[in-house]
Amino acid sequence: MTLPPLLATAWFVIENLIKIAALGMVPENRRPSSSSAWLLLIILLPVVGFPLYLLIGSPWVHGKRLQQQNTINEITLEYTQSMPDVPQGAEPSDALAGVLRMNRELTGLPCVTGEVVGVHAVASTTYARMAKAIDRATDHVHVEFYIMSWDEVTDVFFSALERAAARGVTVRLLLDHLGSRKYPGWKRLGERLTAAGIRWRLMMPLLPHKRRWRRPDLRNHRKILVVDGERAFIGSHNIIDPSYRVRRNLWAGRRWEDLSVEVTGEIVVEAQAVFAMDWYFESGEQLEALELGLREPAETMPEGSGLAGVAVGTAAPRPGRPGAVVNAMQLVPSGPGYPTQPNLRMFLALIHGAKHRVSITSPYFIPDEALLAAMTSAAYRGVEVELFVGKESDQFIVNHAQRSYYSTLLAAGVRIYRYPAPTVLHSKYMTVDDETGVIGSSNMDFRSFALNYEVMLLAFGGDLDDLLRLNDADYRAVSTELTAEEWAAEPWYRRYIDNVCRLMSALL
Repeated sequence: MTLPPLLATAWFVIENLIKIAALGMVPENRRPSSSSAWLLLIILLPVVGFPLYLLIGSPWVHGKRLQQQNTINEITLEYTQSMPDVPQGAEPSDALAGVLRMNRELTGLPCVTGEVVGVHAVASTTYARMAKAIDRATDHVHVEFYIMSWDEVTDVFFSALERAAARGVTVRLLLDHLGSRKYPGWKRLGERLTAAGIRWRLMMPLLPHKRRWRRPDLRNHRKILVVDGERAFIGSHNIIDPSYRVRRNLWAGRRWEDLSVEVTGEIVVEAQAVFAMDWYFESGEQLEALELGLREPAETMPEGSGLAGVAVGTAAPRPGRPGAVVNAMQLVPSGPGYPTQPNLRMFLALIHGAKHRVSITSPYFIPDEALLAAMTSAAYRGVEVELFVGKESDQFIVNHAQRSYYSTLLAAGVRIYRYPAPTVLHSKYMTVDDETGVIGSSNMDFRSFALNYEVMLLAFGGDLDDLLRLNDADYRAVSTELTAEEWAAEPWYRRYIDNVCRLMSALL
């Protein structure tokens, strides 16, 4: 069909105006690979690509949520400025001391002390351990997870929350809307939580009929459980059957392998602060110090912060477990409200400062240019760098995009261990130089660096890095190391698919 001359001319002008506008808008504060991918899409399909860019192209939040986040960041920095960068007795290396200062500058949270109660892998025993802690709660339980489903495996967890609420404990629960809604039992989950006496809110909801709308590509991916302000769980576990109750996973025998850490001590106050921020974002309720279980409430913070009376480090010291090893710990929140990308900068700084060894475990490994250069540079200068990934991912595009980086990594001497399918290796942690361990919810991809709200726990001077390295040994024992010769024999058509998916992943 031929357009009339006037319409054809108008279409030509509009199309080229879109392309010219995109050339100046798309590259601003964006990775070169991402800019190139967006520009390619807009040039090829301007009427589709440009509106899509305007909808989801920016990795940062705007408006009220950004204002709230900026206020919280400023308040946190103000109320922790009198605290030292590291607790008394901690002796980080010069490189690590710089990382700790940077983390504090970007998030406001200093390095404090904490103790590792345990590192938990098996989902059923992890939920049982969480339930045991909840059953001891006397004041409050705070729950924040990306995905939650009340099923046969997680019933032990939710039943403990129900028992806690029945005996007068305040139970607050946050779950991501899009993260949870696609799994069986979603339609009844809210009713069951309400009937159990649990105060719950959706994170980043998409409910336009209720005038609650968030961008669908920005999600809250954090996983935190805090009991009475004295015990916290942080890691990669979602609260759902490890098969995720999806038929294709059951047919394939696919299950998720996770890792979470249970901690006590001053670090729990930082977990409380992160939860308080997110609870305020979604409920508008400010959590007072006494509600958070702090022993020595600090001066009340300004109205509207969501952190009224919460000051990191103001909790009275709590006695440790007999024989417990004290770690220096720092919580590092990140997400669309943090344009400085605290988690990515922490990963980069730790790798650049490594002298002997770096080990990374990530289910979704799609590094940006800086991370790829940091890993390969470390390997070229003689640092032993190893990467644990799953042999197969549950996501087609991510699986193939991840594979596209293997040639570069192998050429630099990075050792790649692939966890056997059909298990999905979902743990997210890193160890550096037998000194530092980092564990939490963040993947090694741009979505976790900018589009998802994440939280990572850094620890040194204690036993967390030892425990994570022991877990490395377990993964290494069952994984297969990928060799350069084996990878060179991959068929051309798989390489082609890998590269196409790599380009698609850059649109994030």
